[in-house]
Amino acid sequence: MLDGFVCQIKAPDEIIIADDGSGRDTGELIQKSSALFNFPLRHIWQENKGFRAAKIRNRGIAGSLGDYIILLDGDCVVNRNFVSDHLSLAEKGCFIQGKRVLVNKNAMELFNYHHANSFLALWKMALIGTLSNVHHLIRLPNALSIRNKKLAGIKSCNMSFFKSDIIAVNGFNENYVGWGNEDSDLACRFIKYGLIKKTSPFMAVCFHLWHPTNKAAGGLNKKLLDDTISSDEYFCKNGILKKN
Repeated sequence: MLDGFVCQIKAPDEIIIADDGSGRDTGELIQKSSALFNFPLRHIWQENKGFRAAKIRNRGIAGSLGDYIILLDGDCVVNRNFVSDHLSLAEKGCFIQGKRVLVNKNAMELFNYHHANSFLALWKMALIGTLSNVHHLIRLPNALSIRNKKLAGIKSCNMSFFKSDIIAVNGFNENYVGWGNEDSDLACRFIKYGLIKKTSPFMAVCFHLWHPTNKAAGGLNKKLLDDTISSDEYFCKNGILKKN
């Protein structure tokens, strides 16, 4: 994933790796990789106690120095336009939901940022069926943006927003433990706060590498999301700041 940020048209001000309990090898790899970049590469780690993405993302957001934040998961590869696309789409009163091209199981081990930046390689893969959602490969910057307040399609693996907005809603809800719904919860509270979801089918696209489907945490996370949807509150008590 990091390799894709070497060749960005617009380099990020920093990269924060929010690490939910991986082993020592990850830290060593990050340290070695830092020499490739002309901006800070920082590693924030928490102990492995199950899937706690909400908590480690909050720690990363709290420690960030910029005023605009782009989220990307570690199983995603980006092309050279990724950061500049998110910044072009950024707009006060909105949060940006990026799009995904899916790299299937047969191609995921070899797929890298060279493929992501090659028109010929991508369309060859599309024609033989190793990519899905290939309509997002069309490059039409600013040709179309869609705005709505729907929770459908929310995925924090590729999302961006102003830091002031996520601080206003107090980040991710850390009551979510186990995979599922913490990103929809955040989007729901963004919308209650007054933001609009903004997407473009042809910008801010990442390439999501195949992996086994995560097992959803089930009833507890679904109940948490249902409670958020039915509430008038947008501020999360168990977020970046802790409120009794």
